[in-house]
Amino acid sequence: MTSLWRRLQYQFDNLVSRGTTALIGWLVLACLGAVVPASVVLVWTDPQPPATLSGRLEAVWVSVGQTLKIGGAVGSPLYVLASVLLALVALLFVSTLVSIITTGINQRILELRLGYSTVLEAQHTVLLGWSDQVFPVIAELVTANSNRPRATVAVLAPKDKVEMEEEIGARTTATGTTRIVCRSGCTTDPAVLARVSPQTAKAVLVLPPGEDDGDTHVVKTLLALNAVEPGPGGAVVVAAVRDARNHVTAALAAGPRGRVLAIDEIIARLLVQTAREPGLSLVYQELLDFEGDEFYTVPAGALAGRPFGEALLAFTESSAVGLLREGDAVALNPDPGTTVLAGDRIIVIAADDDAAVPQDAAPFVDEEAVVTARAELPAPERLLLLGWNRRAHLVVEQLASYVSAGTRLDVVAPGDEATRRDAYDISAAQGHLEVAFHTGDTTDPGVLERLDVPSYDSVIVIGDSGPTPGGGPAAGAAPALTPGTAADDRTLVTLLHLRAIEEATCRDISLTTEMSDDRNRLLAPAREGADFIVSGRLISLLMAQISESPYLAGLFDELFRAEGNELHLKPAADYVRTGEEVPFATVVASAGRRRECAVGYRLRAEAATGPAYGVRINPDKRRPVRFTEDDWVIVLAED
Repeated sequence: MTSLWRRLQYQFDNLVSRGTTALIGWLVLACLGAVVPASVVLVWTDPQPPATLSGRLEAVWVSVGQTLKIGGAVGSPLYVLASVLLALVALLFVSTLVSIITTGINQRILELRLGYSTVLEAQHTVLLGWSDQVFPVIAELVTANSNRPRATVAVLAPKDKVEMEEEIGARTTATGTTRIVCRSGCTTDPAVLARVSPQTAKAVLVLPPGEDDGDTHVVKTLLALNAVEPGPGGAVVVAAVRDARNHVTAALAAGPRGRVLAIDEIIARLLVQTAREPGLSLVYQELLDFEGDEFYTVPAGALAGRPFGEALLAFTESSAVGLLREGDAVALNPDPGTTVLAGDRIIVIAADDDAAVPQDAAPFVDEEAVVTARAELPAPERLLLLGWNRRAHLVVEQLASYVSAGTRLDVVAPGDEATRRDAYDISAAQGHLEVAFHTGDTTDPGVLERLDVPSYDSVIVIGDSGPTPGGGPAAGAAPALTPGTAADDRTLVTLLHLRAIEEATCRDISLTTEMSDDRNRLLAPAREGADFIVSGRLISLLMAQISESPYLAGLFDELFRAEGNELHLKPAADYVRTGEEVPFATVVASAGRRRECAVGYRLRAEAATGPAYGVRINPDKRRPVRFTEDDWVIVLAED
């Protein structure tokens, strides 16, 4: 049984499907069926209606004509016909004009909604691509642009414009003075790239998508940028690729103005550095975001012609760490006797670029508190790596570059002979690091209990997607890292079991954890102040920093490799007397005599107290601090 309403709907659908002519005919009949009877009622109920029937019919015609905008003129039949014809022509013209205007406006609104219009901005920042890294990049750029009254960030991605705006609004609390503009389109099409005006931008950031072929997409986007603006331009281009083997290709595509980051190498280096010196991830977090202290450059000024060693105590509220030579050549922690040239700029760690005001801190040095460092002999270590992904072999290679001879690394992860062979091949190439591979599920509490995890000097947990159906990875490859989903989920389960082991044994585990999504880090069941390397957020911070200061690409490249100068946490007792208050200038002077730049400290007593967890970067050199035997000094040194 079909209702009357449904039958009427069906008849209307059939009417619409017959086309324009049928619609016009039925519309005319509907109008006449409503207007004529109503006009008759108006005439016949008029307080003073025409006396004759012909007069009343003429009044009905006038009412119908005025209502339908066809005049309603009276006179001879030819006159009435001509007036109606003219009225219909005028009605048709006006309706067509209104339709054309309406269609044009609707089309323009649709283009704006779809994000097809061109961004007419200058000195703006362009983000190409869409991934979870968009949100931390935008957040950092908003902070960096807080002192700019009209800053703009233009986002181009193959995604609906409204969806992008809604997601950014939901994940970004406030944009301050920065305006976020979204455009839809393929980033590898030069014609589409022109929508965000990269040729007038100050920086272009190419974000790596989450797909397996993301590196190929980044390279094609860089080539498309060169097609939009051939030759070197004014904008710095910052890109990131996951696989280190694609780094050279991407650098060639980026050209001389490009800075390309190899994500896997950077994450592997930071995992190893942090695993060997707990707390280092907190130091990098402080230096890489735009809140707090970060790297700046200031003119040499009065330091020109003087040795760099004098620059260490030339600022009370900033920490000198190197020189920026001509051509953006970075010299981190140069020899104290290096002469500062007039064209050089001093690289400092400061709260802001205008906070690096020269002020001599030498008078605050307490010479009696300076001590000589205790000799330490390198000792073999026992290390544990839980999990296996595409970065794991890089982690092993980096460990081999840092550790002392005789160090043993136990790797526990789901895998087959291909994974074991990969690990053993690495250990064979690095003879002083012994690698042993054990098959096991790191989310299984029984596997972790049998390992005696607290007995290891350091434990590294990296994300893996777990055992694959059919008994392991295919074709001799290690399990691939599932971005932000399964890998982080398994890591959280592993951390739960490790936390239970800590509580059961009453022993702390020196733990460094890799994660993909910063939101999952907030769920991690770990001690306050534990070391986390969140790959997505870290790369976002690096890209944002380099987009604002291109010379930082060379600086970070040196910081993150085993050779050259790096950040270290060393015992405070190696620099000054403990148990008494000394100005931090004394620590800086003591470190300078060891060819190191002291940039901060970490207090053991506050290591579990947020938000700084005992880390203090760039303290005022005049302010006294009391160190214990368990505290650390943060130094930039070649070690």
